[in-house]
Amino acid sequence: MPIDFEKITSLAKRRGFFFQGSEIYGGLNGTWDYGPLGVELLKNVKQAWWRAMVQMRDDIVGIDSAILLNPEVWRASGHLENFTDPLVDCKECKMRWRADHLEGDRCPNCGGELTEPRQFNLMFKTFVGPVEGDAAVVYLRPETAQGIFVDFKAVQGMTRKRLPFGIAQQGKSFRNEISPGNSIFRSREFEQMECEYFVRPEQADEAYRSWVQERYNWYLSLGMKPESLRLREHEQSELSHYSAGTTDVEFLYPWGWGELEGIANRTDFDLRRHSEFSGKDLSYVDETTSEKFYPYVIEPAAGATRSALAFMCDAYDEAVVNGEQRTFLRLHKSLAPYKVAVLPLSKKENLSAVARQVEKSLRPHFMITYDETQSIGKRYARQDEIGTPYCVTVDFDSLEDHAVTIRERDSMAQERVPIAELVPALREKLEG
Repeated sequence: MPIDFEKITSLAKRRGFFFQGSEIYGGLNGTWDYGPLGVELLKNVKQAWWRAMVQMRDDIVGIDSAILLNPEVWRASGHLENFTDPLVDCKECKMRWRADHLEGDRCPNCGGELTEPRQFNLMFKTFVGPVEGDAAVVYLRPETAQGIFVDFKAVQGMTRKRLPFGIAQQGKSFRNEISPGNSIFRSREFEQMECEYFVRPEQADEAYRSWVQERYNWYLSLGMKPESLRLREHEQSELSHYSAGTTDVEFLYPWGWGELEGIANRTDFDLRRHSEFSGKDLSYVDETTSEKFYPYVIEPAAGATRSALAFMCDAYDEAVVNGEQRTFLRLHKSLAPYKVAVLPLSKKENLSAVARQVEKSLRPHFMITYDETQSIGKRYARQDEIGTPYCVTVDFDSLEDHAVTIRERDSMAQERVPIAELVPALREKLEG
């Protein structure tokens, strides 16, 4: 059974994962701030994705393109014409809703009559330069993909990559959502992790199927439960204007199944359109056969923020320990915000001095935290709740045997290790 989402948002705010943006001013709908733990979780999700997509492969390279692009980019991509959602207004309370998210034909807020749907473009508009006119209009990017397409020729030439190869990118995107909701699941400012994988047209279907399975397996490799995931292929009527096929990796969120990542066969739509609109030839030339053509593109597109939320939901657990109800965040070790917590058994000066030396020795190697407030049991519980996989306890025996106790989050097993061997012992556990 999915958990109560309020438990996740309460934990997120209480422990510093994420909370409402501009909160002291009443907030701004659809915006979120990431606290000390949230920024680490988000960084770890992005690093895990980058490692799998770029570091561990020789056929994908990374870029970081500009957020502000020439507005002609969005005309060529079809975003100015097609990047819309159906908007309806309540005639009574004046609230606005996304029509395809409503279950009935009345206002969810007051039950009033709704207007006929009209299309609303989701791109944020702004201006460059000191004069706000039509000639100065630009848009905050709604996706990172188009920066990859417009740089395709340059990157391919610099790297001398031959098909098949990919270009990966992570970064902020912005969408003026009509009705943002479910916390960071649907927000107006978010981070994406996208790859455009270029292939010969005749290899596109095979590559598409391969990427669907590879991206599904990535979530499993980071500890996500198989029963929390499913694959859903889009019906023909659902497909975007550029897509010959799209499959979503869906996650069972507390409110039901929802998209976690989309894998699309974008055909050669984007490269052809940008060639047409820019006047620059973005086709590919096979050096072996001299054949010239537009590659097809397979796009695995994930949200970093949405993935972080899914990993939190999937890792959340409750258990009774010694007669006490406890909360655990059983995050994969590579995703946990803190890898190790150093806990002196007491605040006595001689013990704190040793604990601080242990902390100093670990900090260059791992993201760690130091906690000496309240009983050791409460501190263990606090680290379990934020997902820390290992606690290192410095006790009074440490003053004599120069050893500490490593305590594992999920099994609660404890192991005595010499301080001199602590770094390699923890590295083996964290990398194992």
